[in-house]
Amino acid sequence: MSTPTRQPLYLLKAEFFKTLGHPVRIRVLELLSQREHSVAEMLPQVGVEPANLSQQLAVLRRTGLVTNRKTGSTVHYALTSPEVAELLAVARRILGGVLEGQAELLADLNATAKDGE
Repeated sequence: MSTPTRQPLYLLKAEFFKTLGHPVRIRVLELLSQREHSVAEMLPQVGVEPANLSQQLAVLRRTGLVTNRKTGSTVHYALTSPEVAELLAVARRILGGVLEGQAELLADLNATAKDGE
């Protein structure tokens, strides 16, 4: 009888980041970082068809990033961990730094182009 092989941590991390690699999922996680939301509340803010939102929420549930609870016919979603919100905040800071660096590079290129004219 063979024992299941353990995946290296870097492969698990890659799968985790693949889960985050969809704009609808990121938007849902951003909304849930603020507070719990129902599907009806998320739909206009995410801007996709209900079936698409449902599919993306199912992915987030399967990977353990969100949880849901049903009240009557309304399904509410929440983050399973506050660290997800922290991760999104860190990503925002990283992107801000990258974009700031690109803006500085663009300004330098524009200044060099004007000097050469």
